[in-house]
Amino acid sequence: MADKTIPYKIYLSEEDMPKAWYNLRADMKNKPAPLLNPGTGKPLTAEELAPIFCEELVAQELDDTTPFIEIPEEIRNFYKMFRPSPLVRAYCLEEKLGTPAKIYYKFEGNNTSGSHKLNSAIAQAYYAKKQGLKGVTTETGAGQWGTALSMACSYFGLDCKVYMVKVSYEQKPFRREVMRTYGASVVPSPSETTEVGKKILAEHPGTTGSLGCAISEAVEVATKNPGYRYVLGSVLNQVLLHQSVIGLETKTALDKYGIKPDIIIGCAGGGSNLGGLIAPFMGEKLRGEADYRIIAVEPASCPSFTRGTFAYDFCDTGMICPLAKMYTLGSSFIPSPNHAGGLRFHGMSSTLSQLYHDGYMEATSVEQTAVFEAAEMFARVEGILPAPESSHAIRAAIDEALKCKETGEEKTIVFGLTGTGYFDLVAYQKFNDGEMTDQIPTDEDIAASIAKLPKVPEM
Repeated sequence: MADKTIPYKIYLSEEDMPKAWYNLRADMKNKPAPLLNPGTGKPLTAEELAPIFCEELVAQELDDTTPFIEIPEEIRNFYKMFRPSPLVRAYCLEEKLGTPAKIYYKFEGNNTSGSHKLNSAIAQAYYAKKQGLKGVTTETGAGQWGTALSMACSYFGLDCKVYMVKVSYEQKPFRREVMRTYGASVVPSPSETTEVGKKILAEHPGTTGSLGCAISEAVEVATKNPGYRYVLGSVLNQVLLHQSVIGLETKTALDKYGIKPDIIIGCAGGGSNLGGLIAPFMGEKLRGEADYRIIAVEPASCPSFTRGTFAYDFCDTGMICPLAKMYTLGSSFIPSPNHAGGLRFHGMSSTLSQLYHDGYMEATSVEQTAVFEAAEMFARVEGILPAPESSHAIRAAIDEALKCKETGEEKTIVFGLTGTGYFDLVAYQKFNDGEMTDQIPTDEDIAASIAKLPKVPEM
């Protein structure tokens, strides 16, 4: 058994909670490329974004220069219900693996939504309420974001309309019912309730949907209903900003015991959890103050970093949203119905895409069955049933710890445990019954989607 001079769980006090979000873009030499108006091909202005997003969120989305943005007191008070979250030393996992590596995970599942998504949901709902709106619309993949937003909207008395990717709507009925319990309406996407949904169904009969489809529907409903705005749980700069509380707390906890990580690992779908976890560490790296190996882990069934193209693309399948420059598989790409629903977005955050393109981080893709093997091992030794999304990071952390076993290196590994998997038992059932398969897109599948990328003039 390893020497346990570091406690199993490193807890922070309320006084240690961040009072400001950290804007990673302020320290980036190469800023993320601007969002473009798909009609004009020109960078979007605040006035053009105002009909889609809340006013203060537009300001945060476009701010590339302010390093720290104060967290309003009302949001900080809500955070106190579940923050600070613990940083856990995975002693039992280390012993099981027989590795000299030291493994830590930041656990974000200690709230009713079951994930890190509440960090941004409460912020976005707060700004919607402050603006005097009636409600918000959104999409959700696995359901963590929809659950978190329904909680936040209930807290502020806002209406919440959720378009849930159809395959997840069917696989995760209990997640859907939590949203409805908090007062949200939940529609499987694509649906017949919107014009864009009807168009997608006509072009792809029987489709199981994608986040890109659900985004299109949610944006259409928001822009057609006065008093509503659209909110997004990942990808956007504002979301990475709010999620920086994860990394700021992680760094404070590590600093408390003089621990410097060698490797930082996060699962990657649209980028919310990964961007939040790595933010202060990447900031140090950008400023030349420290160096870390940062790894993004994505599903082999939706490998935007590892097999995508760095280009401008629509954020949605219906092609009604702004264009973002990102690593993308093409907005028409619809991934296989794997069980990591929150990682089934065709593109990646523009901020993270730029950092990856510039060589500040690396990426790997992992297959679904290997992910659930890691999830099961983790559950058995660490006592937490992890979400499928989080389990991608667990898989990579285990792999890195086993490399340390081979070389004898005592590296320190930190990964993000984004949430729990108690609403994902259908997936665990498939795995335990031996019915889970690995569906990986062919080069031809991806090439066909990439061929449809919009033509954008060089800026």
